Amino acid sequence: PDPVPLPRLGRGSMGGMQSLALPLGKGPHHVGCADVMVGHTRQGLFLRLFYPCLPRAGAERPLWIPRYEYCGGLADFAHCSRRWCAPLLSVAIGSCRVPVSWNGPFKPCSSGYPLIISHGLGAFRTLYSSVCSELASWGFAVAALEHRDHSASVTYFCTVGAGREEWIPYRRVPQGQKEFYFRNKQVHQRAEECVRALRLFEDISSGKSVPNVLHQDFDLSMLKDSIDLTKVAVMGHSFGGVTAVLALVKEPGFRCAVALDAWMFPLENTLYPEVPKPVLFINTEKFQTPESVAKMKRLSSRNSQTKIITVLGSVHQSQTDFTFLTGKLISRIFGARGTLDPYKGLDITNRATLAFLQKHLNLEEEFDQWDKLLEGIGDSVVPEAPFCHSNL
Repeated sequence: PDPVPLPRLGRGSMGGMQSLALPLGKGPHHVGCADVMVGHTRQGLFLRLFYPCLPRAGAERPLWIPRYEYCGGLADFAHCSRRWCAPLLSVAIGSCRVPVSWNGPFKPCSSGYPLIISHGLGAFRTLYSSVCSELASWGFAVAALEHRDHSASVTYFCTVGAGREEWIPYRRVPQGQKEFYFRNKQVHQRAEECVRALRLFEDISSGKSVPNVLHQDFDLSMLKDSIDLTKVAVMGHSFGGVTAVLALVKEPGFRCAVALDAWMFPLENTLYPEVPKPVLFINTEKFQTPESVAKMKRLSSRNSQTKIITVLGSVHQSQTDFTFLTGKLISRIFGARGTLDPYKGLDITNRATLAFLQKHLNLEEEFDQWDKLLEGIGDSVVPEAPFCHSNL
């Protein structure tokens, strides 16, 4: 039998100290987060919004694994046995909390916060909380999507009426079907969901009433006049990285993309000449293949503002929260850690991202102090991808 389910939607008090923990954002803003579900069908949206918030005494912190079902989904994605892997995940990291204020009071901004749409393969809305909360602490609104194309570990939507949950599990490539065609269809759906997320924020900014199906204590109308829709980027890891590239083709409202260790395989070759905006590729040392890097270089050869850098001592999962939340056993199962200190790796990723966003969203910040990272200059970072030791 399954263990007792974790509390619904990540509510809970701050509680005591945890042996495993995510880092706090280093920027000047306190960070809040809220879950948002729009629509009662698969064509709706489900996301976690990270945003600058006002400080609040005794603020609740959400659980990193919001529901036990996500443990089973991660086990399926990692090709582990649900019978032992899901309970192991639940025990090992099920009590860890994200160091942000749950439904914290939104901090208005008359000039508008830049917006980032974020996501990843086999993931769910909390798996990149360290990156999302760091960016929010520097004055961004970050919407982390759960995709409904069967590429997430699991996700769900609520039907009309009684609000029954319909779960959408991760799906492996069907036997006899070519992986490219299966994943290509998914990546197009994912990119379209990113576009729908942008439309959601446009509706909110226009004053349209957008009900949150989850009926939480976060009023989306508070965002009106506080999001700058002229400064929007799209960002993702792995499958989410190539999704971000494709989103640039589908939606001119996205000014640029940040692709963390992008898995370039699912994107058709005919679309590369159509990518109109700059992309920052931040690769890890142990994941990329020559074929994938060649596709990145096709884009950089067409746009001098597209950059490729590699973080030394890192592995594919170094850009996820797993690098902070796993001990030796879980790290071995998920390949979660490289030789580089995870906090240093996070700093490189976020500083390079901030420098790139300042340049291409025309931000008036001091993120240009990290411009050298965009050229691959710095400790533990090199330009482009001079070698490939793929774990694919």
